[in-house]
Amino acid sequence: MTKALLFAGTTEGREIAEGCRGKDIELTVSVATEYGETLIESADNVHVVSGRKDGNGIAALIRDTGAELVIDATHPYAAEVTKTLKAVCEAEGVAYWRVLRQEDHKDLTGCVPVDDTRGAVDYLNGTVGNVLLTVGSKELAAYTGVNDWKNRLFARVLPLPASTELAFSLGFEGSHLICMQGPFSQEMNEAMLRALDVRYMVTKDTGAAGGFGEKLRAARACGVTPVVIRRPLQEEGVSVADCLKLLGQRCGWTDETKKSITVIGIGMGDPGTLTLAAEQACQAADLILGAKRVTDALSRFAKPVQNAVAAKDIETILRTEPCENIVVAMSGDTGFYSGAKSLLPLIQDLDPTVLPGISSIQYFAAKAGISWDDALLLSVHGRTCNYITKIRRSPKAILLVGGDRGVSDLLCALQDNGLGHLLVTVGENLSYPQERIVRGTAGELAEQTFAPLALVLVENPEAKNAVLTQGRPDGDFLRTEVPMTKFEVRAVTLSKLRLTRNALCWDVGAGTGSVSLEMAEVAEDGQVYAIERKPEACDLIEQNKKHLGVTNVTVVPGLAPDALRDLPAPTHVFIGGSGGELKDIMALVLEKNSTARIVVNTVTAETFAVALNAVKTLPVEDVEIVELSVSRGRQVGSYHLMTAQNPVYLFSCRGGCHE
Repeated sequence: MTKALLFAGTTEGREIAEGCRGKDIELTVSVATEYGETLIESADNVHVVSGRKDGNGIAALIRDTGAELVIDATHPYAAEVTKTLKAVCEAEGVAYWRVLRQEDHKDLTGCVPVDDTRGAVDYLNGTVGNVLLTVGSKELAAYTGVNDWKNRLFARVLPLPASTELAFSLGFEGSHLICMQGPFSQEMNEAMLRALDVRYMVTKDTGAAGGFGEKLRAARACGVTPVVIRRPLQEEGVSVADCLKLLGQRCGWTDETKKSITVIGIGMGDPGTLTLAAEQACQAADLILGAKRVTDALSRFAKPVQNAVAAKDIETILRTEPCENIVVAMSGDTGFYSGAKSLLPLIQDLDPTVLPGISSIQYFAAKAGISWDDALLLSVHGRTCNYITKIRRSPKAILLVGGDRGVSDLLCALQDNGLGHLLVTVGENLSYPQERIVRGTAGELAEQTFAPLALVLVENPEAKNAVLTQGRPDGDFLRTEVPMTKFEVRAVTLSKLRLTRNALCWDVGAGTGSVSLEMAEVAEDGQVYAIERKPEACDLIEQNKKHLGVTNVTVVPGLAPDALRDLPAPTHVFIGGSGGELKDIMALVLEKNSTARIVVNTVTAETFAVALNAVKTLPVEDVEIVELSVSRGRQVGSYHLMTAQNPVYLFSCRGGCHE
């Protein structure tokens, strides 16, 4: 019988230990702490030992267990442990396998990558604002080197005596010490970031198992800058599934019947909306897995049930549960705002079968007597969505809404932004006995009460004639004596910015907010920060936001660059007014995001000279300088004369390597 030694302490380690239970292998699992020991269940052929070990201790354990194979499933940031394990295995002449945690290859735009803890501390010392540390307790001591750390830092650690005692000994206490066990959902991370007024979050790329994606999504939703510590080693190794497969080949495990996994959409929950294929899958299942609300709807099949919602929790059950036929049940359809989106990439190697269901959109459209092939589909259930701008541009929009006041808040927002006259249809409790379809204007229905989960159809015939080109006429904006970028210049400026749908923008010296508001309309899934020092101009921007129904603009009163320091890292920046601090503003932008795109408009010769010097000396590339001269016609008697406007110089560039 093969004897193997597994160094665990991670999700991957627990999955391998579980996969070896009852198999023809003698496995000793080594974990660092007594807490880690409680997470792995022993068996006749699986033995768990705890305690941190140096090289001599590892070598002794190899000899004592007679191990001919060492499996390293330690944390991806435990670089020294991995180096020691490799060296000891080579010296002892035993095989070494490294099990790798899958990286979360997320879009790291707006993140600040650093090499190590020292790099994170150095970066934080150049910032102000609260910081959430999500890197565990071992390195907390180094973060006491951050300026004003007792007031700024909030540490999230495991609720273990060793972790809390260490944190207490360093001075972390009260609300600045959060003792919680993960995994943490995006919603929980968001709630914590907002409650603590966090501006920066320090994390490691812990992969899907460590909730790295959930942290990044929460940070972006809250305008928080993630400081990401890179993985210390670039390693080669195998996945958990491949490790178990290799063990089976090495140990001569007999081939087992392939596990059958079927992911189904159950429709609305009423038995009548379950497809025949999904019903047959449930009848054949040994286990039905899913959220409680969903498994309750399938109780008539009288099958064993396990409740789980998070994709990683479902994956763990699928990999370790011995049942041959497992059904994973999702509400509605597997392709419409379904948990299947995050689950399927995790279990592709298990070859799941996916059976779509009847989506709430299909059912609602049928009940409302409409087609939905030409509708814009949106979800505002547990997510941020700039739906006002989208509705203004869409003749037909269907929104999935959640929360006790979700529908009412949506209807009130339409009314507050000048869209109270639009015809809406609300569908609630779809497919259940208390189902209700209500139709009226947004203003008429705004005071009614609706069920937490509902669908809302908004019809906007005016959108068919909506102008999509950049450069709104100046008359679209409310005006005072506050300066405004004229529409011809604005159109060229927006073109040079090369905005993306989810851009995070700064408008420095926003004036009336004309550029801010048009940026926001283009970046309809992004966010715009309008920075303006004059109070009357800030008030005017707020008025124009409501006047045009643009909701994804945040007004930031103050003088740049100081007013910019606590803002999230931008992807696109327009500088229309700099107060004499142009170069410092550009330098701060590039410090926040070294690849940001920047457009600067100048009128005076002095500012032109400063801008020219800035693009020559700062680390930017793709520099373009355009002189824009505009003349407007005016009628004098029966003649038209052209009146010249002041020429404007546009500098555009993006961060990059300067030579």
